[in-house]
Amino acid sequence: MLQLLAATSNKNKIREFQEMFSEAGNNVLIVSPATFGGLPDIVEDGTTFEENSAIKAQKASHYADMAAFADDSGLEVDALNGEPGINSARYAGPDATDADRIAKLLENLKGKTNRKARFVCVISLAYRGNLVAQFRGEVSGTITDAPKGSNGFGYDPVFIPDGYDKTFAELGPEVKDAISHRGKAFALAAEFVKQELSTMDDFEFV
Repeated sequence: MLQLLAATSNKNKIREFQEMFSEAGNNVLIVSPATFGGLPDIVEDGTTFEENSAIKAQKASHYADMAAFADDSGLEVDALNGEPGINSARYAGPDATDADRIAKLLENLKGKTNRKARFVCVISLAYRGNLVAQFRGEVSGTITDAPKGSNGFGYDPVFIPDGYDKTFAELGPEVKDAISHRGKAFALAAEFVKQELSTMDDFEFV
């Protein structure tokens, strides 16, 4: 069995990761950082989703001496020149809540008619400190005038994906996982892992 360390302390993300990798059957076990008593602080000083995702995966895999994966994701809003982007989680300050971040986003969009936006997710896989592969997923949509729905997390209550008339927070996890940026990136990552497992008796990334 392949054990994959999820390089995040976000319980919502870990839950999504476990659900998404479940398609690989019983051959993949998602390991929480809590198993190691947590990971040391990792400074995300990259300038792109790809760079920050790689930083987290490589440092986590080196620390735990095992295969690890990390995602860096965020919301890019056209009218705000791509903000909040890689700073999505820190948009309203280090101790801000999801509600705080949403409030700041909607405040900055006041008076703007262009509500187009996209969620971006980049998954990085690393082994013992070495980057193995990266997978990118995107989903386009629009930003609502006010939060709607109680499911999901982050900016889900204000994002309506193209082709739908409800926010991610209203659609629920089954629909969201199938069409979301994270769902698309993880579908690619899971397929990569399954292919590797099918060709190797003892899984190695190197």
